[in-house]
Amino acid sequence: MIPVQGLSNQRVAVLGLGRSGLATARALHEGGATALCWDDNPAARDVAETEGFEIVDLARQGAFENVASLIVSPGIPHLYPEPNRVVTAALKAGVPVDNDIGLFFRSFATSDWDNYETTPKVVAVTGSNGKSTTSALIHHVLSEVGRRTQLAGNIGRGVLDIEPAEDGEVVVLELSSYQTDLARSLTPDLAVFTNLSPDHLDRHAGMGGYFAAKRRLFSEGGPDRAIIGVDEAEGLYLAGQLSEGATDDRVMKVSVDEKLTGPGWNIFARKGFLSEYRKGRQAGSIDLRNIKGLPGAHNHQNACCAYAVCRSLGLAPRVIEQGFASFGGLPHRSQIVAEQGGVTYVNDSKATNVDAAAKALSAFKKIRWICGGLEKEGGLDALNAATGDVVKAYVIGREAAQFAMQLSSVESAVCTTMEEAVAQAMADAQEGETVLLAPAAASFDQYNSFEKRGDHFVDLVKAGLVE
Repeated sequence: MIPVQGLSNQRVAVLGLGRSGLATARALHEGGATALCWDDNPAARDVAETEGFEIVDLARQGAFENVASLIVSPGIPHLYPEPNRVVTAALKAGVPVDNDIGLFFRSFATSDWDNYETTPKVVAVTGSNGKSTTSALIHHVLSEVGRRTQLAGNIGRGVLDIEPAEDGEVVVLELSSYQTDLARSLTPDLAVFTNLSPDHLDRHAGMGGYFAAKRRLFSEGGPDRAIIGVDEAEGLYLAGQLSEGATDDRVMKVSVDEKLTGPGWNIFARKGFLSEYRKGRQAGSIDLRNIKGLPGAHNHQNACCAYAVCRSLGLAPRVIEQGFASFGGLPHRSQIVAEQGGVTYVNDSKATNVDAAAKALSAFKKIRWICGGLEKEGGLDALNAATGDVVKAYVIGREAAQFAMQLSSVESAVCTTMEEAVAQAMADAQEGETVLLAPAAASFDQYNSFEKRGDHFVDLVKAGLVE
């Protein structure tokens, strides 16, 4: 646990008592503060009260008297689509509003570091797609070479729930826009921006607000080095804003769309080969084509970002390549779950938006595509350009028929349920084809999470193969 610093003997309100909220309350207590906890869910309040935390209705009049700060769990909207009443009350009372990420960055460094030979570092990864895989890949490579490392944030453990850093340790954080948007302190040593595509637009009042939330990771504290995917206009703009000139290698550019060989420090992947160029000369390369845990151009982008971080931390290209080769991938992210009769079954339930699904479709050939769910803003038109390798689509979800009508470029079957979609796809699949779950939609019309959706797909596939 990371004890919160700077709030000893003060009263701190905590709104939201899920994983990060409870971890925050514990870390505040460990740092000598008094946590005043609230969640609209009575069951969550009961858990906190069982642990001995004081339960205070933060919506009542006068709740913020003598309160030093309000800590809001990332899942709770604070400004859009409408102002949160508790956050508004805190702001009117002059109480600072923060989240667990802000507390982490103000509390991570300790006086113990004065005795360390190598100062611990924090790597923070954000972006629309690929941040989980990129974070896990960095963590995996560091672990493979024996470097002390912890993985936390939007993946793994809550940021305040990890152990205090040891000598030379690297903490890798995956940070969503929900987490970067509100944090009052954001000071990673290395920061990664993978890419940007429309997502969570209601939470951020449009693309501009969404990009601004991501951009805060780079503008608030100023990382020592920034690794930026420049294949979208926003990434190119961000790289330009951070750089002092073409030779400024504090900004490393990453691309899977074009060759980057300028005077700076560049990493790109083309036709399955990762290349590193520095000062106009090639400094390293990796053949990614046969690395099963990193299929497709979207995973090659993740590999480029992870490679850039590892190079910044002093690892040699061949060492990084060995770490990549042993990476098994993450569940629900282009996860190969079975291969039988020449048919490959892939779970990419995390492809919850159009851009992520399009990238998954580009990674495989002859696809039996299971898609559908709770459709997000923007429609599905962009997907039709990515269905060239789709043999047939099998559409699930409560609005499956409407979803299927938008897939004008591909034959589709309205299945509604995952059971029917998997059964039809498995029955139709021929040798050399891939049955791919890449929904291009949220899961909440039928499942509690994308993980539950992916697990259901995997269970059905395995049951079907046994039969």
